[in-house]
Amino acid sequence: MPCSLPGRSRSRLQRVAAVIAAATLIIVSGWASSGDSSELDANRRPIGALGPGFIDPAAPPPPEGMIRPRPGSWDAVRPPRGYRVVLLTAGDDRATTTLVRAVRQWANVEHLTLETVAVREPDVFVDGIVEAIDLRPDLVICAGNALVDVLALVTASHLDQQFLVVGAQLPEPTVNVTAAIWRGASSRGGEVADTEQIAPLLPTDQCVSP
Repeated sequence: MPCSLPGRSRSRLQRVAAVIAAATLIIVSGWASSGDSSELDANRRPIGALGPGFIDPAAPPPPEGMIRPRPGSWDAVRPPRGYRVVLLTAGDDRATTTLVRAVRQWANVEHLTLETVAVREPDVFVDGIVEAIDLRPDLVICAGNALVDVLALVTASHLDQQFLVVGAQLPEPTVNVTAAIWRGASSRGGEVADTEQIAPLLPTDQCVSP
């Protein structure tokens, strides 16, 4: 059955999808893990060229740094062909549902292979993360604040797997974790109090603001 979002909700969904697109290109371009895209395999390079304002080539941020790409600077770039993504999600609250819909919208527009791992109960969160990793995707996108504390424990043991946490961040992320955050969507899990003074793109967890 077709579903039409109200104008404001549809606009919000599109902005979140744009954030996901920009944050993914940070990872695909190699900036999130090394701060240098020159060593990427030719077959894994993004398609197209980033526009001015995405990252300043004269002063690129370190992997643990933060960036705020200029809106639209990524519009001409696409993930490489065959790029595989797993969406790991927990929760059915409004915020998580919006993120899930935005990820699916972005993947559909980009013609990406997307598989979903949905976990319902906290005692199976670790199993869900391991299941997502075992699918061997290029990227695991995580949606749902409930996952933050467990991701902080598991991601450090899987440095060869790239993760993108959307709408939240890990308190002490490793180099394989990027976060896309914005005001009102910056949870650090149960161990660290949230803050209103966030940079709209954060530690390698670099972040983009819708």
